[in-house]
Amino acid sequence: MTGYASAQHTSGADAGETASHNLRLGLEIRSVNSRFLDLTFRLPDELRAQEPALRALLTAKLKRGKVEVRAAIDQDAAASLPQPTPALLHRLVSLQDQVQAWLPKANGLSVSDALRLCGQGGPGSATDWSEIAPALAEQAVTELLASREREGKRLAQMLRDRIQQLRALAEQAVPLVPQLVEQQRQRFLERWQEAMGLTEGQVAPEAAQDRALTEATAFAIRIDVAEEITRLSSHLDEVERLLKKGGDIGKRLDFLIQEMHREANTLGSKSAALELTRISVDMKVLIEQMREQVQNIE
Repeated sequence: MTGYASAQHTSGADAGETASHNLRLGLEIRSVNSRFLDLTFRLPDELRAQEPALRALLTAKLKRGKVEVRAAIDQDAAASLPQPTPALLHRLVSLQDQVQAWLPKANGLSVSDALRLCGQGGPGSATDWSEIAPALAEQAVTELLASREREGKRLAQMLRDRIQQLRALAEQAVPLVPQLVEQQRQRFLERWQEAMGLTEGQVAPEAAQDRALTEATAFAIRIDVAEEITRLSSHLDEVERLLKKGGDIGKRLDFLIQEMHREANTLGSKSAALELTRISVDMKVLIEQMREQVQNIE
C-alpha cells in the first residue's frame, strides 16, 4: 500500500535550553507496493542503536509494502558550532606542545581543528534518543496507517466497480450458449437433410433427426460455460465479502484473483462464437486491472 508520513521533534527547548541550542529530529516513512514487508532504514549514526526498536514497531504495525524510514538530526546554526571553554583550549595547547616536543616539524592546530576537536561529543551525540525516536516513529506510523487507509478505501471502490463490470459480462455470456446450441442444431439438421437428399431416402428422417440432436447435445456439452460462470460469480461474492470485512485481506484477494483469471481463461477456451471470445478478453482485462491493484492491499 502506498503512503507517506513525517514527524518532527525538537529537543532542547522542552528542557529549558535556549532556542539556539535546539536539536530537530525529522523522521519520514515512505511506503510503496510490495507483496511482502520490506523495511529499509537510512539513519544517522546517532540513531543506529534505535534501529531494532523501530524495526519491531513497523513489523508489528505493517504487513505488506516496501517501506523506507529516513531520519535526520539538524541543529540551529549557533548550536552547530562548539563553545570551547578556556580549560579545554588550555588542554589542547598542552597536548600540542607535547606532540611538537616529539615532532618539531608537526603543524600547529588551526582554528577549524580546535573547533572540530572541541565539538566532539557535542549536544547531538549527548542527546538520549532512546525514548524520543520510538515515540516519533509511533506518531509517523499512525499517520502512515491513516494515509494507507484512505488509499485502501479508494482501491476498494475501484475493485467494486470492476466486480460490477464482470457481473455484467457474465450476464451477457449466459444467454449466448443456448443460442449457439440451437444454431448448431439447425446446422446439423440442414446438413443431414442435404445428406438424405444425396442418399435418395435411404436414411430415415427420424434417424437423421436423432443424429442431429446427438451432435447438438455433444456440442452443447463442449461449449457449456455455466460452471465457469457460477464459480466466477462465487469468487466475486467472496471478494465483495472480504472488502466489506476489511482487515488483512491482501493475500486472500491475490488467490481469488488467480482463480477468477483461470475461469475467464476456461470460458475463452470453450468459446464457439466471437461474442464469447470478446467477453472472455474483456473479463481478463478487468481481472488484470484488479490484480495490479490487489498487490497494493495489505
